[in-house]
Amino acid sequence: MYKSDKKNKRPLGEQIEDELMKYILQEPVEPGRKIPNEYELAERFGVGRSTIREAVKGLVSRGILEVRRGSGTYVINTNTLAEDPLGLGRIEDKYKMALDLFEVRLMIEPEIAALACKNASGKELDRLKRLCNETEQLYRGGHNHISKDIEFHTCIAQCSKNQVVETLVPVINTAVYTFANLTHRLLKEETLETHRAITDAICKRDSVGARCAMMMHLTYNRQTIMKLLEERDYNS
Repeated sequence: MYKSDKKNKRPLGEQIEDELMKYILQEPVEPGRKIPNEYELAERFGVGRSTIREAVKGLVSRGILEVRRGSGTYVINTNTLAEDPLGLGRIEDKYKMALDLFEVRLMIEPEIAALACKNASGKELDRLKRLCNETEQLYRGGHNHISKDIEFHTCIAQCSKNQVVETLVPVINTAVYTFANLTHRLLKEETLETHRAITDAICKRDSVGARCAMMMHLTYNRQTIMKLLEERDYNS
């Protein structure tokens, strides 16, 4: 049974999220396997079922778990390093964080895409096309695509051949899963269309096209976040 640390000021749901992640890694529960049901987890950790639901939701947003209606909750990924390496997921106001991340992404990612046009090798361009296709297949198939989406954006950063840019990849990774968690599948067609436009431009060594396509990709995300934020404020 989990014993809450009274000195830990983090919400109980976040603490249980960490404990559930430890459980998945220590058992281990391999990707593709189902975790115990809500009632069993509540018994195991000695908390209410609403706290378990909150913890599960947190791991779903990080691309660790996937809830399948009528079947249960499954582990789909156990790599925790890529999901939130900066710990920004602990920021309470996710909408404000998403907008702040957007500002940073707008500063750097269009130029990263332009650099990729200049410096990517043939093998890297082939990998970029493959990742674009794989992300689309997962997205259209209704599967969790976040990890593959992160790979796609990481590949673009690597194509830039700029060592400093590669150190900024964790910021991009955090932004990708944050945006995906908030927008869910509202931007499916826009995401796939702009991913394809970015890929095509980079493969054609069209730096202006790549820069514009990346800006459009980010703009779609911002517009949706703004709309969701307005709806939240209206209903609060």
